[in-house]
Amino acid sequence: MNWRRLPIISQLRQSVGLQRGMLIVGLVLTGLFMVTATFAPILAPYGFSQLRDESGAFGTTQPPSAAHPFGTTVGGYDVLSRMIWGSQTALIVIVVAVAMSIFLGVLLGLISGYFGGWIDRILVVIADAIYAFPTLLLAIVMSIVISGGRSDLVGGVFAAAASITVVFIPQYFRVVRAEAARVRSEAFVEAARVIGTPTWRILLTHVLRNSTRTLPLILTLNAAEAILTLAGLGFIGFGIEPSSAAEWGYDLNRAVADVSSGVWWTAIFPGVAIVIVVLGLTLVGESLNDLADPRLRTRARLGGAGRRKPAEQTEALVVATTVAAEGNKQ
Repeated sequence: MNWRRLPIISQLRQSVGLQRGMLIVGLVLTGLFMVTATFAPILAPYGFSQLRDESGAFGTTQPPSAAHPFGTTVGGYDVLSRMIWGSQTALIVIVVAVAMSIFLGVLLGLISGYFGGWIDRILVVIADAIYAFPTLLLAIVMSIVISGGRSDLVGGVFAAAASITVVFIPQYFRVVRAEAARVRSEAFVEAARVIGTPTWRILLTHVLRNSTRTLPLILTLNAAEAILTLAGLGFIGFGIEPSSAAEWGYDLNRAVADVSSGVWWTAIFPGVAIVIVVLGLTLVGESLNDLADPRLRTRARLGGAGRRKPAEQTEALVVATTVAAEGNKQ
């Protein structure tokens, strides 16, 4: 297996200049988030709902110190620990929501694009109707229906993931539908039909493989939106119970009243965590989007080549000028 053809490695080798810088920064921030979420039980100095240790209670609204580098909240929780545990909650929601969205969106897109007809028209109308609902409003409704507005870790993750899934399905559906409608008329698909290949095998072997190339671009951008939706649910009080899991949006909600009292650390650190994660995922998504566009990729390569080899650029300019002069003489 050639490691240079792996998805991220190949994009890094293609990128130049600002594109490469954006992609590297995005990968570093996203990798830091994933490592923190994965090893949260090891990295967090305390539990997300822990209020005391062997030396006694933590105390409320304690400023940053050696024992609590990011201070404590008004409820007596360690801010650093809740930040680390909150990254794990966010990662779980992203994985569940994106996995459900991809599965349902790709399945419906394949069916709609390959078969067409009345099935295609009905699915397109439903997908368009879903866009009429704001993401956060739909998330609130789904959270209330599923968990009554507040829930434990499993119920809260499922409620947030389900609401995000409903919003993201039309995006995957539209992309896969358009690609499937294009691929179904290709010669290799027609040949598969002629030799009697079953429909399900054509869909999985030929159509699916050639219809999902752009999904990684949508996935990274949707992951950033999932973080914001989860934080919005927690901020307005429809998130996960604080005794069941740590969640950045809930911590920001509880920190609003602290800011006016001069307690800045309870709001700054959860807010910075949200910004860093969303920034990292967005940079990765935008960089992959630029690299997937041949016009932007070619422009960046030409610009980079011109900066590295001015002699070649000058030679090309001389050749172009000579050809133009000869054309004028004729």
